[in-house]
Amino acid sequence: ASLFEGTFVNMSCCFTHECHIQVFRWMQKQRWYVADNGVYSKLISVMGKKGQIRMAMWLFSEMRNSGCRPDTSVYNALITAHLHSQDKAKALGKALGYFEKMKGIEWCKPNTVTYNILLRAFAQARNVEQVDALFKDLHESIVSPDIYTYNGLMDAYGKNGMIREMESVLSRMKSNQCKPDIITFNLLIDSYGKKQEFDKMEQVFKSLLRSKEKPTLATFNSMIINYGKARLREKAENIFQKMKNMGYTPSFITCESLIMMYGLCDCVSRARDIFDGMVQSGKEMKVSTLNAMLDVYCMNGLPMEADMLFKSAKGLGIVPNSSTYKLLYKAYTKANMKELLQNLLEHMDRDGIVPNKRFFLEALGAFQSLPAGMETATATTVVGSPLGRSKT
Repeated sequence: ASLFEGTFVNMSCCFTHECHIQVFRWMQKQRWYVADNGVYSKLISVMGKKGQIRMAMWLFSEMRNSGCRPDTSVYNALITAHLHSQDKAKALGKALGYFEKMKGIEWCKPNTVTYNILLRAFAQARNVEQVDALFKDLHESIVSPDIYTYNGLMDAYGKNGMIREMESVLSRMKSNQCKPDIITFNLLIDSYGKKQEFDKMEQVFKSLLRSKEKPTLATFNSMIINYGKARLREKAENIFQKMKNMGYTPSFITCESLIMMYGLCDCVSRARDIFDGMVQSGKEMKVSTLNAMLDVYCMNGLPMEADMLFKSAKGLGIVPNSSTYKLLYKAYTKANMKELLQNLLEHMDRDGIVPNKRFFLEALGAFQSLPAGMETATATTVVGSPLGRSKT
């Protein structure tokens, strides 16, 4: 069965849910097939990731009808599937329902993974009270928290900007004699950096250097971009220099972080130097790097320079994506550059880029920032374009 469990996992990133069900149906018809919890668990997980909650529920029913007895791993998969639902409040209610049901079944008792899934989900939902209740339940059970319990919780709180709650989990982690790993250090550094609590960020970085763990490129990239957002160019440059002194080779993400940092610090020429250096290196250029440089031009009020770079993109072997068009559309609209906007819309039409609802809602935000009178002129440009005429 493990061979086919791996097959479903490998297929999950490149096939539709219909393909998985077809393979499953084929398996059921084979003489060697025996209903197996592992296969059902993997399939339910895949359906959840694809947003096919009803299909996940159908598989759960199918499993019980086939004579299989759902175990903890199956319930964990089912809880995770529900948490992929758009209706988060309903999903969390369902998840708690399954959790309570598991506690009443001898062979389905919640394990550490169950608690980790639920704790992270409720932390993401900012439900501190439920997180505390789950921790109390965990403490009273025979199950013990692990490093993933604490990291998942701190990451969720940190991403929500809930620093006090994140620090409370860190204290709990230390009191339980659980040592931080590199993921712990990185999420703390990133969370403090995003809130511009740089004293704490630097303190964590020093603790990391004193520990047995080693910084990763993600450690430095986070610090560079967060210093940049605070316009602390010198500190960002110093951390980049420290990274090189420690023998790390910058990745394309490091270079993009530097490009954005210089853009945020009004050093457009330095950002362009890094971009040109990447082009001259001969390595394959990524569209995210192009978008970073275009964003720098746009945030610094240089739409003409952005347009020149955009026109040269294909010559550099870079194919623009929808994010490229979105950031240029907003910048040209805000600058009231009707000709550039017209050309951009024609490019989108030729490249088959069809704007979705979100694209136009964000564009409306740019319209609203225009002085009175300019909105009508810019809107006329959109309606008169091939894109405006052909799409509804």
